[in-house]
Amino acid sequence: MTAHRWNLAATVLFAGYAATIASANWASTLWPAVAVAGLRIPTGAFIAGLVFTVRDLLQDAVGTRTTLLAIALGAALSGLIASPRIALASAVAFAVSELVDLAVYTPLRRRGHIAAVGMSNGLGLLVDSLLFLPLAFGSLAYLPGQLVGKTATTVLAIVVLAGARTHQRAVPA
Repeated sequence: MTAHRWNLAATVLFAGYAATIASANWASTLWPAVAVAGLRIPTGAFIAGLVFTVRDLLQDAVGTRTTLLAIALGAALSGLIASPRIALASAVAFAVSELVDLAVYTPLRRRGHIAAVGMSNGLGLLVDSLLFLPLAFGSLAYLPGQLVGKTATTVLAIVVLAGARTHQRAVPA
């Protein structure tokens, strides 16, 4: 990949990551929860499931410091478009859960990228949910739905990532 493309890809990941955080919080502000298969799932959970995978890709592209800056930018954007309670809950939850994701992902990625993404995302989304829900909604009543929504989106993102990596290896240079 040329330097220009790499910089463009990194820029898109950076902006996409921050926008994904803000979008999840905006969705949670507008539509707090939907019923799916008997579960109440905060709508932002469907978007928030992508956040952890995009964070891992961003870290690979730009490093840890710039990724931490993107987390702060996502929190700041949330403050502009989400309710104050949702934005604050998100800032706290993402700050902690993304650091957990980073701590798990960084050492595991050398052993296998897809496994590292799956393990770090799973732990990150659990920590995020356990912190976010009481701060945003005052209880853990949405926890089962939150975990299902985030996990479904995360699994979809990992399947797409694995498919892209398989396709990339199959295409001759």
